[in-house]
Amino acid sequence: MSETTSRFVVSADWVEKKIGTDGFKVVDASWYLPAHKRDAKAEYAAGHVPGAVFFDQDAIADHSTGLPHSLPSPELFASEVGKLGISDTDTIVVYDGLGFFSAPRVWWMLRTMGAQDVYVLDGGLDGWKADGRAVESGTPTPAAAVFKAKFRSDKVIPFETMRAIVDDGSAQIADARGAGRFTGDEAEPRAGMRSGHMPGARSLPATSLSANGRFKDIATLKTMIADAGIDLSKPVVTSCGSGVTAAVIMLALQSVGHDDNALYDGSWSEWGSRDDTPVVTGSAEPVKA
Repeated sequence: MSETTSRFVVSADWVEKKIGTDGFKVVDASWYLPAHKRDAKAEYAAGHVPGAVFFDQDAIADHSTGLPHSLPSPELFASEVGKLGISDTDTIVVYDGLGFFSAPRVWWMLRTMGAQDVYVLDGGLDGWKADGRAVESGTPTPAAAVFKAKFRSDKVIPFETMRAIVDDGSAQIADARGAGRFTGDEAEPRAGMRSGHMPGARSLPATSLSANGRFKDIATLKTMIADAGIDLSKPVVTSCGSGVTAAVIMLALQSVGHDDNALYDGSWSEWGSRDDTPVVTGSAEPVKA
């Protein structure tokens, strides 16, 4: 870690030295879209970072919303994460296979629920394996721990608040989906959803914020955020398809020192599937001077 890189991103060398030390936990937060043609659970069982536990984003969720992997209640989150052997006072490193796809979602969840020392592994599991580092197989059962949740509701945007933000422009909206889905030129992967974006939203694809599994440096992140038409002196709400990759933008914003941000948990799965929400197609509106 240095002044040129995110304070929330850690190297494989650093993680390798910390494995097995008291209060240090590693979390495999891999989750994939059907297009990836990867099975996160099977890959975890076949080989994961030594000592890592598997965080199932579809299981540790609020299933009452009808939306994919919604943020669970603090009580449920604390119970399930405690079963994984993780305490809110631990130093926690989260990773996924690709590097910066689904891991930032669990990084955001842990921090939103009160954990302080939470990081993302640069390069992900794919990079770890490519370096020839040790992995272990199987599905171990960790000793339970106590996770005391301290929920930060200011980091989560519900639908009614999102609707008000779109209506009054009280916060900027950063959309992490690919450009084609943002403009409406590409269909949504989930059936029954309109294509396009929320009025006033800016396109900042999550996949653009890393390269070859490595998170981009601070200067580059600042430039990309500015080029997307996002003013770092103003509040930002992030969104994506289902609330997963919106957290990649959260990671980028907080990495460059922007703290007035929150994630719209329902994201396009909620907004795009309703018939009472405004949807815009085409490129984002020009930035106002």
